[in-house]
Amino acid sequence: MLKFTDVYKVLDANFNRAKEGLRVCEDIARFHLKSADLTKKLARLRHRITAISRTPHIDQQRLFRARDTQTDCGKALSIGPKRQSFKNIFMANAQRVKEALRVLEEFFKLIDSATSKKLQKLRFDFYAIEKQAVERFPGLLNT
Repeated sequence: MLKFTDVYKVLDANFNRAKEGLRVCEDIARFHLKSADLTKKLARLRHRITAISRTPHIDQQRLFRARDTQTDCGKALSIGPKRQSFKNIFMANAQRVKEALRVLEEFFKLIDSATSKKLQKLRFDFYAIEKQAVERFPGLLNT
């Protein structure tokens, strides 16, 4: 049986995860790589995700109420390995963004297939941005 509270928990966590990962990549592009173009593309993508999270298909109150950080059994697992460099941080967060967008895409298939398709496009747009970043700054791959 489909529990929409659980669906909303997944959506909330992954909207946050995608936007947080993008913000980290954006700040590295801005302050470390000093790339206005890459910074702008990452910011636009983050804003597009925010816009999707606020579509009429998503009940904002329900989304917020679904968040349960007190009993989330996964919060202790999110420590992750120590980062060694800006490139480690960038690539780890790029992976986080891709995974979160894929989860959102899949779960929106339960709610609204048109939004699922938009999320798929965002995921592929991010792949292109990531490729551009690595081509411009090849050291990002040396993790």
